[in-house]
Amino acid sequence: MEEEQTKEQPQEVKPLSIVEEAARIRDEIKAEREKLEAERTKMEELRSEQILSGTGGEVKQEVPKEETAKEYAARVMSGVMNNGE
Repeated sequence: MEEEQTKEQPQEVKPLSIVEEAARIRDEIKAEREKLEAERTKMEELRSEQILSGTGGEVKQEVPKEETAKEYAARVMSGVMNNGE
């Protein structure tokens, strides 16, 4: 019967010591920091490329051209509407 009881009882998992757990957490943090550093470096490179290319990542809005009186008269007299008809 003793053999059956030992077979039925699951093996106990040895709890981690505080030092082992701290080392595991330290390794996880180190791995995450390395990932973040790589991502930061990549973002810096992309930003510097944008700055050097002259775009700077900004969107420039086109200023609508103001129509002079002569241009307006010519457009109206020719029958051309705003939509290009």
